[in-house]
Amino acid sequence: MTTRPVILQSLGRMAQRLSAFVDRVADVTAGVAIVVLVAAVMLQVVARYVFQSPPPWTEELARYAMIWAGLIGATMSFKRRFDPALFSAVPRNPWLAIVAGLIQSLTVLIYLIPILWFTFFGPNMNVNRGFLLRHSRITSETLDITTFWVAIAVPIMIIFILIHLVARWFEPPAPEAHDIEA
Repeated sequence: MTTRPVILQSLGRMAQRLSAFVDRVADVTAGVAIVVLVAAVMLQVVARYVFQSPPPWTEELARYAMIWAGLIGATMSFKRRFDPALFSAVPRNPWLAIVAGLIQSLTVLIYLIPILWFTFFGPNMNVNRGFLLRHSRITSETLDITTFWVAIAVPIMIIFILIHLVARWFEPPAPEAHDIEA
């Protein structure tokens, strides 16, 4: 059994703590978003069927809360390994496990890094055409807020998942089946 250098152990603990902290933030944020979503929908239903006059902003608020709950909930799913996986079983061969982990990491990075890039930069590195800056100039129809506050959930989700991915790199290897039975 090999031991990791002290610097890697320290980085690993730091990554694990940051991942756990980010997951707690995500848990609270997603919980609040779900409460807002349910409250907005309930208010809309009661106002529509009891008073025949639903406020126009409830549907938009529920939609935005659903976006936040879904994106932040995805980070929680990734942290808990409930995300779709290319390889569901832990390979017995340590080299195969490394290759599987590398493929999983590359898949996440290849998918998320370009999205994160284009949240800040548009075509030809034009910041004015980036996703977030464009949304900072768009106002929602009924809530009278910029849609930046909805769009910011995208880079937050990506950053959270990247933090969890780095923490995964420092996780100890899973025990093999014959080690557990012994």
